[in-house]
Amino acid sequence: MLNYIHHADTVIIVLHEIYGVNQHIIDICEEFSKCGMDVIAPNLLKDKESFRYDQEAIAYQHFMNNIGFGSAFDQVKRVLYNVRASYKAVYVVGYSVGATLAWLCSETGLCDLAIGFYGSRIRDYFTRKPKCPVLLLFPTEEKTFDVDDLISHLSNFEHIQVEKLAGQHGFANPFSASYNKESAIKSCRKIMSFVKKYERGMSKPRRNW
Repeated sequence: MLNYIHHADTVIIVLHEIYGVNQHIIDICEEFSKCGMDVIAPNLLKDKESFRYDQEAIAYQHFMNNIGFGSAFDQVKRVLYNVRASYKAVYVVGYSVGATLAWLCSETGLCDLAIGFYGSRIRDYFTRKPKCPVLLLFPTEEKTFDVDDLISHLSNFEHIQVEKLAGQHGFANPFSASYNKESAIKSCRKIMSFVKKYERGMSKPRRNW
């Protein structure tokens, strides 16, 4: 588990892709930490080190066969239970499978915000009912499902903001072959706006994002 602790009043739980806690996740955590917030990135692969991007098929099979969404969700819930009483605000940010887990977390009542990048498997969990604001960011192109159809289903939920940005799965990851710098920058702006809107509603001071 990766931790950046400043004893702040806000903690961000960062949930990785099938590859594990790799350099992309480390960089994300460091950026959030620079804003003065506590950051925790659990290794949902347990004792397994991160996979390389050219091991996508192996990483996917490992996650699905040895971890699975049920076990991963249980791990994340334990982290949320452990931190909930210590912070005024708990945010969850996830990427790919981590985004689907962030979506599941939104129903638990243990987090105040959930943000997900390209959570394709959210389509398997439409029965969930978020109890906190959720921001979901999708690419315009996905190989395994119809993005517009998924967004159409999500439009039926309350507390949900859905954005579609140019590019493919992985557009916000500078280590990915699908990285789209313009969309990555836009996604950062949308997250800043989303969080500040929530904090204004909670009468909290704005942060220096």
